[in-house]
Amino acid sequence: MNGRALKRFHYYLGFIHKSMHIQSAIEHSYPGALPRPVQLECASLSDAGRVRANNEDSLDWDGDAGLFVVADGMGGCNGGEVASSLAVRALLAEFRQLPLTLPAKDAGVAALSPSAMRLCTAILKANRAVYEASLQDANLAGMGTTLVATLFHGGRVIIASIGDSRVYRFRDGQLEQLTVDHTVLQEQIEYGLITPEQARFMEGRGLITRALGVEPGIEVDVQEQVLQNGDIYLLCSDGLFDMLDDAEIAAILRDGEDMQTIARRLVDAANNRGGYDNISLILARAG
Repeated sequence: MNGRALKRFHYYLGFIHKSMHIQSAIEHSYPGALPRPVQLECASLSDAGRVRANNEDSLDWDGDAGLFVVADGMGGCNGGEVASSLAVRALLAEFRQLPLTLPAKDAGVAALSPSAMRLCTAILKANRAVYEASLQDANLAGMGTTLVATLFHGGRVIIASIGDSRVYRFRDGQLEQLTVDHTVLQEQIEYGLITPEQARFMEGRGLITRALGVEPGIEVDVQEQVLQNGDIYLLCSDGLFDMLDDAEIAAILRDGEDMQTIARRLVDAANNRGGYDNISLILARAG
């Protein structure tokens, strides 16, 4: 995410390849949820693209926990790579160490489910880890990262987002963006100053208004979605959707191939359009 800038913040609280089938033992606790255990076919891919020498994206998952994470770093020197990698590693490590249930005050959000509170608490701890690392090394000062995470649990998907990396859901042949970008352009869209189509071709798409690791606290958008058989969840950095529009992404997902083939096709398509940024994604299909 070289060259990105932060306008303002709200504070409250190379090539990598990975593919596998996992079976996450998640509890059946909601009407209409999938019966347990839920079978997830998963794949991930991270590519530097055609222009940038370094890959400042990071991704990983914990199949046993049903937790998936993508981050897109920013910062001078190697700050972007450090921030995204540290955020992903810290989030997964903190999540594993936390108890299954937390008092509401520990996550700072009383209305969330216990699993969502556990995820938010881990994100807050990851934010602190990145922030403190930036204070200890002048070369890393000001580093930060976007972050999206999905937690498959109890027949639902808990989604957390910071910055402009995205989570999409592909269901019944239709692609839906579930997260909202924390960007200057998104604010202009919400105020009715520009249209989403205009925003796709405007300068400043990388001006984000929220990032993890730049301050001691962070505001996290959290939502819960009911999981249905056949759903595909796509977590990705902006290197994918800046090159491909939703219709083009949906067309590739609609082909019904295995997840690793779809991941490869998405990255190749983004590179064929120019590959101006790092491209990273995780795919998880339920059923």
